Amino acid sequence: MNLNDHLLTSSQLQFYIENGYISLKSSRPAQLHQKIFEKMEMVFEKEGNPGNNMVPRIPEIQEVLTDPVIDGALTSIVGPNYYAHPHRHPHFNAPGSSGQNLHKDSWSKRRHHTRWAMAFYYPQDTPVEQGPTGITPGSHYLNHGPGTTDEIALDGVAGTVVIVHYDLWHRAMPNVTDRKRFMLKFLFARMEEPKEIHSTNWQVSDPLHRAMWRWHTSSSVQIESNASEVSVQDLAQSDEALAIRSAYQLGEQGESSISDLICAMTGSSEGVRQNASYGLATMGALAVEPLAQLMDHNDESVRVSAIDTLGDLGLESTTVLDQIISVAGDENPTIRRASIDALGLVGQKSAKVVPVLAAALQDKDEWVKRNASLALSRLGPLAQSATTELEKALQDENRYVRANSLESLKRIGTEQSETIMFDFLCRARWCSSTTSHSTF
Repeated sequence: MNLNDHLLTSSQLQFYIENGYISLKSSRPAQLHQKIFEKMEMVFEKEGNPGNNMVPRIPEIQEVLTDPVIDGALTSIVGPNYYAHPHRHPHFNAPGSSGQNLHKDSWSKRRHHTRWAMAFYYPQDTPVEQGPTGITPGSHYLNHGPGTTDEIALDGVAGTVVIVHYDLWHRAMPNVTDRKRFMLKFLFARMEEPKEIHSTNWQVSDPLHRAMWRWHTSSSVQIESNASEVSVQDLAQSDEALAIRSAYQLGEQGESSISDLICAMTGSSEGVRQNASYGLATMGALAVEPLAQLMDHNDESVRVSAIDTLGDLGLESTTVLDQIISVAGDENPTIRRASIDALGLVGQKSAKVVPVLAAALQDKDEWVKRNASLALSRLGPLAQSATTELEKALQDENRYVRANSLESLKRIGTEQSETIMFDFLCRARWCSSTTSHSTF
């Protein structure tokens, strides 16, 4: 079966960009979803929530993740060779529950590009009254809670899988029935920058959506913008959606807006600084050198914002790779976290970042190690010289450092790295049949 047969169409990808989600129906048989539901019900009753272990505990779940319909959609959104992150969680919405408040998850940095996505899977029919996940369409571009006025229910039949932008505001809605509701949440990370694809130009008036479309399709189409109608002061307006869209308009204006946006990056308002970073990221390579100059700023928050934005620009920031490397060992852990994360995006095609990332696996800061192990997995075979350090990281006390390091060894793909990987997996193998009620 050809994966291209299941990639999202242009209109589906555009819907995702605008709304932050897309709902799909697994092609797997109904009996599979029923089996998963029954096993999940049994596990919760006898053992409690299996958390990250839900797939080895109920291996049939993997059949949903490898469904060509789901795999094709994920490939369209987070790119080929995406990483099925080890963090996943079954969410139980009990009969008669009052639901949750709207929230965002807190795993990754807040950026509009889709380098992280989640999938919500229902193993049972989930009508509105049974408490499906509720979301606010388009809210993945907002930092502040949008409220439930525009909320919609992601209801669906058994086998429904909804892929959402990581930053989409969401919640469990009230379950007013006497039936249990399970939703299994999965996290995915992009491993490669978008590649140019043949697609029709999207005629859309919103500069934010235009920017996301250009990024997803790796399009270099030049936009004639009405950015003269906005000014950098608009980044501070109280309506967050309008402030963000003003940033993207200024970004489309190009070189004439750079100095204003760079000035806004150095201000005291975190919100204005974040909005300015979006505008600069829209400009692409034009913004790289001005942003790199901010890496020496005396304000830590400005330095972090500049490094984050350079990372968000990905391979377009390659010309300042050495400067990012130079701050990767900064005494400030916040700077180290940002720079190591950026190196995984800016330096993903350069072996010169490998020694820096390998050394960061031994950092005292947990997030530096987590960022370094994920960054190395983005390098694939280029990370071969870090094999020894990755093997040591398999003993790290943090579960995600271990998991990311294992993924890195897999993607290096040498005989040595695969031997280390399989030896570790054999030692750590987990029996899905062993429970407190059945120990042997």
